[in-house]
Amino acid sequence: MILQSLHEYYQRKAADPESKIPPQGFGWKEIPFLIVIDKDGNFINLESVRVGASRKDFLVLKTRGRSGANSWQTSNVLWDHYGYVLACPKDNTGKAKVDAQKQHSSFLAYVNELTEKYPLNEQFKAVKKFYEREDQRKDILKHEYWNDCYKISGCNLSFKLVGETKLVAEHEDLKSFVICDKKDEGESKGTGPINNTEGICLITGERGEIAVLHTATSVPGGKSGGKLVGFQKNSGYDSYYKEQGLNAPVSKKAEDAYTTALNTLLSKDSKNKFKITDTIVLFWAEKKTDFEKYFPFFFACPQKDDPDRNSQEIKTLFESIRSGKLNADNNNKFYILGLAPNVARISVRFWKIRTVKEFGESIAQHFEDLEIVRGKKDEHEYFSLFNLLTSIVLDYKMDNVPPNLTGALIASILDGTPYPATLQQQCIRRIRAEQHVTRVRAAILKAYLNKRNRCYKKNEKEITMALDPTNTNQGYLTGRLFAVLEKIQEEAQPGINSTIKDRYYGAASSTPVIVMPRLLGLSSHHLGKLNPGRKFNLERLVGEIINDIDGNKNFPAHMSLDDQSRFAIGYYHQRQDLFTKK
Repeated sequence: MILQSLHEYYQRKAADPESKIPPQGFGWKEIPFLIVIDKDGNFINLESVRVGASRKDFLVLKTRGRSGANSWQTSNVLWDHYGYVLACPKDNTGKAKVDAQKQHSSFLAYVNELTEKYPLNEQFKAVKKFYEREDQRKDILKHEYWNDCYKISGCNLSFKLVGETKLVAEHEDLKSFVICDKKDEGESKGTGPINNTEGICLITGERGEIAVLHTATSVPGGKSGGKLVGFQKNSGYDSYYKEQGLNAPVSKKAEDAYTTALNTLLSKDSKNKFKITDTIVLFWAEKKTDFEKYFPFFFACPQKDDPDRNSQEIKTLFESIRSGKLNADNNNKFYILGLAPNVARISVRFWKIRTVKEFGESIAQHFEDLEIVRGKKDEHEYFSLFNLLTSIVLDYKMDNVPPNLTGALIASILDGTPYPATLQQQCIRRIRAEQHVTRVRAAILKAYLNKRNRCYKKNEKEITMALDPTNTNQGYLTGRLFAVLEKIQEEAQPGINSTIKDRYYGAASSTPVIVMPRLLGLSSHHLGKLNPGRKFNLERLVGEIINDIDGNKNFPAHMSLDDQSRFAIGYYHQRQDLFTKK
């Protein structure tokens, strides 16, 4: 399904005249420097196409995968790094110089092949004439831009004729060259009779020439040669004398289409992706929809230039759902693919297919579950996935998020299933480590408990957005009482540096029977310092909470993780209520 959906995405984009998706066999490639020559092959200039920090991409024949000791045999056509184009080694070692000469010979083989196949092409002839004069390469090495080029590891170079707007590597003749003469990477490895084998493509269902190896896809954090579809070359993995790609036949055209679509979605300029920890999330719709524009704001980190934009976009989604605007996309499929690097391959973290309306409703329910009373200093109305994950780890850094939590959390949001238990555990651990219940942490625990109760159809009382005086759960009541006792201490000792929260939160939330009676005794001393009116109100509030706790057989000896979560929520609710003007 993943390959078929990517193939369909390529077909849709290829039919769109406004799309920049490359034709089959081609790809956008960054080439910082161009060798400018005339029609006789004379070197004119080394041109830099960089503009500050921006980059310029050119539509050239797709990058061919190469790895191992024989990687020098695989060259790109009329563009490549300076080792292939100019036989310039990456360093002064003897091995580097030998490798550069080998690479250059592979590059020249394509130049000669092109001039033979297209004898009337003046641009191809000019490139061949350039290489017939050895002294011209020395002129390039003396150029003022050469040092800038050489400093870039593996810097790409290509050719351009004087007066032309396009590169030689972008010539129209190369379209027929790639269709007729594109060689499968497996052919150079002595696979013998499997070359040029035809079969039924698993993606299109049509008969065609099968791709033995699939094109590499670069995922951030992974190896450049990583592939979404890879095959072991070993008899233990083959069936019926088939090798590598013939075990799961995909035609070369279909392989080229789905890998082009995947690389387009993963490109730097793509708006259909975002990254959370090590997971790259790609998304696209069957038909054009505004949901594509809103979707990344639900998960991505706030932007430095406009930190409130995430909240504004999420609000727009809610309005779209309430107004019924998304109902028009009821039959419009939406695809979400989560990828992560995994040694020499690409790991699929999750793959989701639902309609735009269904995804919109699941995400809207997620944010409704997170709704909780706001304090005066809370600026953001909604939390992105970035906010949730960073609030439950050390130093608020995404690098400290537990492995697989990101993928599991995204999947639970999109499917409407219970949140992963790791989310609750991490949140409780971070609260106890810092003795601080923030709004986002209280919201996480509230959403976790309510969603689990709803999905498993438990009869437990749902936790409300704000203070709920009718909630008689022992954990919730104990948290409320702890918040009131802390407030009494703060009012009795104005400007105090640390409160009972800093010393007793961990014990009070896990084994309250040990510390809560002692804290009640201390509060009696603090109440004596307050004015009669304030003392009466706080004593009455403490009494009301204790009466409900007594009805549940006093303070519990030990509280489970769920009750510790309710303790944190009760504490947060009561604190916000105490600071709210009546």
